[in-house]
Amino acid sequence: MPRTRASASPLFVPRKAPRARRKAARAGFAEARRQARLADTPPKHRAEETFDPELRPTYPPSGRPGPSSARGGKLSLPAHRMTTATASGAYPFVAEGGLGAEGVFIGRDVHAEAAFCFDPFSLYGRVEGFTNPNAVLAGIIGMGKSALAKSIATRSIAHGYRIYVPSDPKGEWTAVAQALGGHTIALGPGLPGRLNPLDAPARPASVSEDDWATEVRKRRLLLLAGLARTVLKRDLQPMEHTALDLALDLVVTEAATSGTVPLLGDIAHALGSPERLDRALGDQTGHLGPAAQDLAHALRRLVHGDLSGIFDAPSTVEFDPTTPMLSIDLSRLGGGGDDTALVLAMTCASAWMESALADPDGGRRWVIYDEAWRLMRHVGLLERMQSQWKLSRGLGIANLMIIHRLSDLLSAGDAGSRGRVLAEGLLADCSTRIIYRQEPDQLTAATALLGLTGVETQAVSALTKGRGLWKVAGRSFITQHILHPAERELFDTDARMSAKVREFTPTGGFSTPPRFRQVRP
Repeated sequence: MPRTRASASPLFVPRKAPRARRKAARAGFAEARRQARLADTPPKHRAEETFDPELRPTYPPSGRPGPSSARGGKLSLPAHRMTTATASGAYPFVAEGGLGAEGVFIGRDVHAEAAFCFDPFSLYGRVEGFTNPNAVLAGIIGMGKSALAKSIATRSIAHGYRIYVPSDPKGEWTAVAQALGGHTIALGPGLPGRLNPLDAPARPASVSEDDWATEVRKRRLLLLAGLARTVLKRDLQPMEHTALDLALDLVVTEAATSGTVPLLGDIAHALGSPERLDRALGDQTGHLGPAAQDLAHALRRLVHGDLSGIFDAPSTVEFDPTTPMLSIDLSRLGGGGDDTALVLAMTCASAWMESALADPDGGRRWVIYDEAWRLMRHVGLLERMQSQWKLSRGLGIANLMIIHRLSDLLSAGDAGSRGRVLAEGLLADCSTRIIYRQEPDQLTAATALLGLTGVETQAVSALTKGRGLWKVAGRSFITQHILHPAERELFDTDARMSAKVREFTPTGGFSTPPRFRQVRP
């Protein structure tokens, strides 16, 4: 390669030229000589002077020299097209596109750095694999799962949905219901609330009177059988089912004749009258009296036991289907380690609230089961929940089950037992699984029940407060829940530690909560 040579010569400047012109000419000549020296220096020599030897590139910017450089126009690759599903495998670090902007704002998608919204009713039929609106929320204490559930309920009301909380064992939903203009029914010894679970709900306009009478009778029989199983801690015998059937018909007939409503105390009294049952049975007399004695004593607890006066009296509260939120406060029950009273109350309250869920014109609703781990050991409650889970699409409801650990589902019974099958069925019927942080010893159960990948399992073990793994129809998101300051104060689970319980108002302030509305029988 020939070497480039350059030189510089000064221009003629008259002696009498101005001083500034002569100075500019000297500067121009100096710059021309410097450029000439640089042009005369070989490129390799200039690079060696410019770069540190340790940082000097192996090959020039033009690439590796020689025939092995694959240059020269001899290599031509055709264009390749692929779907986004295939591209996600080739480029695994591309962020998930999200569920869209429709629905309730939850927070921030950590990986996509975008807003995360969720609405089970809008996702149904739009997202492949999203077959039902039910959801399960699991997380250890203090990670913010209660705040998430209350936030979903609060923000869903703005979208026109109603909220039902059939079981509030800790009374945490009372302030939320009052703040949203809803209603709370507090049940327990010494409280004025009375609730008759045998009340017949209003008949929907689309159902005939005969069909509705058959439906109401079936609901009442299921309720009585569930109460009896809870107290007896065993399944009912065939003759006991017959005794319940006959006692219910006797009480309903007498109530219709006298213009009153049937009560649980009337059922217990009829079961304790063998002569009345034998006469109602007809030809097969003399068989039901002894068989019905255990049932009569089992229901007596609701009449004269620790639940007396709560469910054995005409209702003093009315259900308003237009209220934004209705919660049933059961914090006065279930103390001392015995959940029997709480389970009986939840069974009665759930049956009473199901009358509102049966109305097909009731709109879209959320049904939230807080502290659902306490229900896992009782088959009767699991059966009622399974019925709601299966009929969620037809009823227009979305069920939310809140538990601490995924292993709580395994506490329903031994492998293959009725309770275990029901509990695992509830999880299978949830298209949305929200997992907050789990303890290391719970990761194995969570992975087995939810089918988590290794990356998801590792993420669950390291989640911080307010951050959870959302699995929606097989798609995974790490979402940071974002709370408004007013929500943070309203949802504070340590409110009982303060001297005064306050109520959140739409204007952003707080006031003393109003009294519950009571309706005289």
